[in-house]
Amino acid sequence: MKRLYMFLFSTLVFTTFQAQNKFNLLVGTYTNTCESKGIYVYEFNAATGEFKLKNNSENVLSPSYLSVSADNKFVYAVNENGTQSTASAFGYDAKSGKLTFLNKNDALGADPCHLINDAQNVIIANYSGGSIAVFKKNADGSITEGQQLIQHEGKGPNKARQEKAHVHMVVFSPDKKFVLSNDLGEDKVFIYKYNPTAKHEILTLKGTVDVKAGSGPRHLTFSKDGKFVYLVQELDGTLTTFSYDKNGSLKLVGEISILPKDFKGGTGAAAIKISPDGKFLYVSDRVDVNAISVYKILKNGGLELVEQLSTLGKGPRDFAMDPTGNYLLVAHQYTNDIIIFKRDKTTGKLTDTGKKIELCSPVGLVFTKM
Repeated sequence: MKRLYMFLFSTLVFTTFQAQNKFNLLVGTYTNTCESKGIYVYEFNAATGEFKLKNNSENVLSPSYLSVSADNKFVYAVNENGTQSTASAFGYDAKSGKLTFLNKNDALGADPCHLINDAQNVIIANYSGGSIAVFKKNADGSITEGQQLIQHEGKGPNKARQEKAHVHMVVFSPDKKFVLSNDLGEDKVFIYKYNPTAKHEILTLKGTVDVKAGSGPRHLTFSKDGKFVYLVQELDGTLTTFSYDKNGSLKLVGEISILPKDFKGGTGAAAIKISPDGKFLYVSDRVDVNAISVYKILKNGGLELVEQLSTLGKGPRDFAMDPTGNYLLVAHQYTNDIIIFKRDKTTGKLTDTGKKIELCSPVGLVFTKM
């Protein structure tokens, strides 16, 4: 009898461990370059790196970037389609991975490229439109028509890429009192006060911070303690560190380059993420580089380079770490795959597992609970 109890206990522990290490991986794609149905949902085992397709949307146009609601019941997407772009809402059943289309509305600007959501609002960044649009949430998870449109005006010295404003990201501050937005065209970070329950004046400008002319700010992330902001600039590979206070103010701390020493060629810095334990920073770079840089985050917020390695594909537009921090997955827009790297939690270093998900033009990756 004792052996039976031990067997049952061991089985329960193993089953619980397996369940705790399984997550859903949601992938947003471009649908205009190869055959894709839009959003794909995979089951991912963070203990082994194994994966399997669970579900996908049907005939959703270029849902490139995704944002999942805090209750894990809804998924929001930007649909990049020039001046005909939209923002869309889906019901989401995490167990089956099924996505149910709810509705969509005009993005109010061309080529939205990023979005965030909370209990009240969905906020999107329109790249070609150079604007921010805010949508209210309905009780059923669907979105209203746009309730606020903020148009940026300006340009930078790079005539090919900075001919006008290009809003590239929106992100909540840790306390949700502010929304920060990077404008690649204007070389500025905008800080907006966030008034979630307001009807139309949901975002009000607090101020802006200038970055190096021609650098093209793309994405930023907050340190785990919320005291620092790390910003990567797409056009020249600059990685900027700011201190951040609860009043929504950024102060320049330092700048480094993510480019390899003596590198000659095209650069296009893309995604920037911090490991779940807050100890390491990762940045991807595209065009001719196609690499990921790993940095150790020092106690004073500084960065120490650990390694730079090939992402083993072309166009690492986005990447994501599973919630346990065991694996880092890189989405390649042009080689149509997601490469799975094993991550050393102690050193931060990455090792190719030989595993990859083959998928048309993956652009945005998000892990969720099952």
